[in-house]
Amino acid sequence: MSGQGEAWFDDAAGPLVRPYAVTGGRTRTDNFGLDLITLVVALPSVAEAAGMAPEYAKIVRLCQRPMSVAEVAARIDLPLPVVKVLLSDLIEQNYVIYRSAAPATDTPNKHVLQAVLDGIRKL
Repeated sequence: MSGQGEAWFDDAAGPLVRPYAVTGGRTRTDNFGLDLITLVVALPSVAEAAGMAPEYAKIVRLCQRPMSVAEVAARIDLPLPVVKVLLSDLIEQNYVIYRSAAPATDTPNKHVLQAVLDGIRKL
């Protein structure tokens, strides 16, 4: 690697920050069982997010309406494990609430399956 002024990244990449720096070195959090389809919504207004760290504020601004964990990760362009750590921090501080999907039952309800079948037959 020779030459002065050569950069190993392009200007469009923006500032490079390692994910572990965003989470303070934490890589996992299993406190709340957040998965891809867990819905999260922010409690404070966008104005209240002004004093937060940039990543936290971005999540609060984004989650003014219910949004899945996967969508949050995609919109703020951070890896899913990092977003889970950040969301867990916000949940612990009562800035965000969450709702997990209902667990799937072992066997499907026979009446529901029959109603679906009857509906398909009517088409």
